[in-house]
Amino acid sequence: MAAPILALRVDVDTRRGLREGVPRLLELFRRLQVRASFFVTFGPDRSGLALRRAWRPSFLRKMARTNPFRLYGVRTLLSGTLLPAEPVGSGAPDLLRQIVNEGHELGLHGYDHVGWQDRVHRMSRQEIERDLRAAVTAYREIVGHPPLASAAPGWRTTRLALEVQDSLGFRYASDVRGSAPFRPADGHAPLRTLQIPTTLPTVDELLGRVRDIPAALEGALGPGLNVFTLHAEVEGGPLIREFDRFLGRQLGRGWAAVPLAEVVARLLSMPAAHPVCPILQGRVPGRSGWVAIQGGPGAEPGKVYEPLRPWTIMRGICST
Repeated sequence: MAAPILALRVDVDTRRGLREGVPRLLELFRRLQVRASFFVTFGPDRSGLALRRAWRPSFLRKMARTNPFRLYGVRTLLSGTLLPAEPVGSGAPDLLRQIVNEGHELGLHGYDHVGWQDRVHRMSRQEIERDLRAAVTAYREIVGHPPLASAAPGWRTTRLALEVQDSLGFRYASDVRGSAPFRPADGHAPLRTLQIPTTLPTVDELLGRVRDIPAALEGALGPGLNVFTLHAEVEGGPLIREFDRFLGRQLGRGWAAVPLAEVVARLLSMPAAHPVCPILQGRVPGRSGWVAIQGGPGAEPGKVYEPLRPWTIMRGICST
């Protein structure tokens, strides 16, 4: 995988993102003739409950910087509180089938996005399994077969969540921030599920922090595999022009834009063993709270690591 590759992962967190953002992104991808991986939340849109995070100074700073009313709209910001929590993926089966029929990959982005993101570190094995199995069941009922990939909401996962996920037979997961594909370390035996980390900053992390978002994303690109996570609510909404400019420029430079499934197919066909890395808690500039990050030898479990930049390269830090 020597040639530079831009793997596109689309997170769909909310009902508005699915109903409004996804069709815009599908049209853009048709025009540019590229395919992507769509990771969709399948349960209720309880985005309004995210306001419980208001006690965090970092959350308030992010809200002031990104203007959530512009990105998400009042309906989404009240969903699950003053307004009913309508279903996301399970409420739009025809649109999900359209994603698949147009050649894109469809994966899981949890069942209760806000519930997982806020509580996964406190959830029991039974609660985690109930959430993941509810998403798997909803997916199977719509698509007709079980999902092959999963991406943890908010890049938040735990050892228990990884173990439960490993038992569900996914081909791969994209749960963490990092630099290169790896298998998670779990004691002496690594888990089976290959991890494809997000390697680039996201637009909502850069919004209000840089003047030229496409230029900042381009400056973060590295050799080989780059994984970019976009959000249907953001790049499929007010920031679609910025995303269009960034993606179009990379295609014009000869980059290949592909879904994560294509990356995984190439990796699994290679005889070399994949590195084994621990997963730790870390912080990413522009994002509120901790995220799961790809770690390496000598890292201390339980310590919060703060990379200088979300795209900090951590090559060669894992065992093989």
